Amino acid sequence: MAHENISRTAVLLLSVLLAGAAGAQTSPPPPATSPATSPATSPDKPHDDSFVIGNDDVLAINVWKEPDISRSIPVRSDGKISLPLAGEVQAAGLTPLKLEQDIAEKLKNYISEPEVTVMVQQVNSQKFNILGQVTKPGSYVIANSTTVLDAIALAGGFRDFAKKKSIYVLRHSTSGESRLAFNYKEVSEGKNMAQNVRLQPGDTIIVP
Repeated sequence: MAHENISRTAVLLLSVLLAGAAGAQTSPPPPATSPATSPATSPDKPHDDSFVIGNDDVLAINVWKEPDISRSIPVRSDGKISLPLAGEVQAAGLTPLKLEQDIAEKLKNYISEPEVTVMVQQVNSQKFNILGQVTKPGSYVIANSTTVLDAIALAGGFRDFAKKKSIYVLRHSTSGESRLAFNYKEVSEGKNMAQNVRLQPGDTIIVP
């Protein structure tokens, strides 16, 4: 009897092992891993409908997959830029979005479905003037929301006899010229801060 029981046990163990081996052979292999692939992407197109390009601004022109045309280029004093294939293109007075469209239209004769991106690398056209009793009167580029106080600092501060309470900003608009008073003494003491306005292109600060 003992020998018969041992034989049955051996047969049972052999059956279990064979079943396991068969299951291992029939189980589907893990899916093969492959490098992640990303779909083709087109360049970012920052559409800016507010900023207006002016003379001396530096533009980054990128034409998708066309490195010979893409470049960084300043706007000339006549308001134009020159690009291969596109030729002379009016830039001043346009938004980057409109200039993208104009360049793309000119390139259609040479490139199928050109994708153009225009970014303003450096703003040189938006300037203000500061005149009178400051160390360095002249024209300065407006950058990072320049205020009257910033402008005075850029101009090197006041001369000895500046009338710091009688400063004003001349501003031109479609409705005419306005005069914005600025009392440096008050602002420097943290009073009436509303008069420390952000400058707009074409503003002229007078320091009597």
